[in-house]
Amino acid sequence: MKTYRITDFDHPATLTEVDPPVPAKGQALVDIRACGLNFADLLMAKGKYQDTPTVPFSLGMEPAGTVLALGPETTGPKPGTRVVVFSGSNGLADQGVFDADRCLPLPENMSYEHAAAFQVAYGTSHVALDYKARLQPGETLLVLGAAGGVGLTAVEIGKVMGARVIACARGADKLDICRRAGADHVIDSQTDDIRTTVKALGGADVVYDAIGGAQFTDAFRACNPDARILLIGFASGDLPEVRPNHMLVKNITLIGFYWGGYLTFRPEVLTDSLRQLLAWYESGKIRPHVSHSLPLEQAPEALSLLRDRKSTGKVVVTMDPTR
Repeated sequence: MKTYRITDFDHPATLTEVDPPVPAKGQALVDIRACGLNFADLLMAKGKYQDTPTVPFSLGMEPAGTVLALGPETTGPKPGTRVVVFSGSNGLADQGVFDADRCLPLPENMSYEHAAAFQVAYGTSHVALDYKARLQPGETLLVLGAAGGVGLTAVEIGKVMGARVIACARGADKLDICRRAGADHVIDSQTDDIRTTVKALGGADVVYDAIGGAQFTDAFRACNPDARILLIGFASGDLPEVRPNHMLVKNITLIGFYWGGYLTFRPEVLTDSLRQLLAWYESGKIRPHVSHSLPLEQAPEALSLLRDRKSTGKVVVTMDPTR
């Protein structure tokens, strides 16, 4: 089978032929049809992600496909079941073995591409906004990096939760996508003054920050008293400087958030969240935005779309169903 594999961190991943894996006890063998890409894949390829596996391994945290077999003495979705998996890695391959308890059956109306674009992005935004920030109806939510993989889901979920959403992204095309996702107001991060614009709109009660750097500073200064700031990621590559005395004066809460971390100490938080998100999907309240879908042979180009910020929503890699 084909797999897009990292063998060492000094060289790029390559498309490689390997023997198909065999499921052990507690595992499921999945015929992978699609896999969502994340910013974490770019970090993992360089060995800089907090959960980078030992080499060799394949990139791809969000595979979706069909269960082919279960390992010995394993309870899980039966062979033939369509599933999505939060695997952490090894999703960019024709087949993969994953913990059976991480294989989540798909709704009948969910495609493999939508499933591969769903878990991390929607899960991150939902748990962050609901469980951590306690976003309330009528509050103002400012989303930085709003046209990106997680940012666009934060816009959608913020609206479902009853917030007024201000979306910040780069360029007219991305802002238009944010409007279609439900944003009430948009800010062009290339040309607009974030702080002045947000303050003119009444300030932010919750900030969802996947960018960091100067945008964090501008958003911080536009916060209302008692605001909550969610640190989702640092796509700018610039870690923001925090002024604790300003946090104290305005009673601002700074919240670090890593969705995957809950797998180890509070997995029920993710399970409950995904149950709610799938119900919203089935009822048509949320729909993944996939800007690019490329075959496995073009995995390098797919990752470049993320690296060069040429994508909106999610980038998905698909596998040949006729193999």
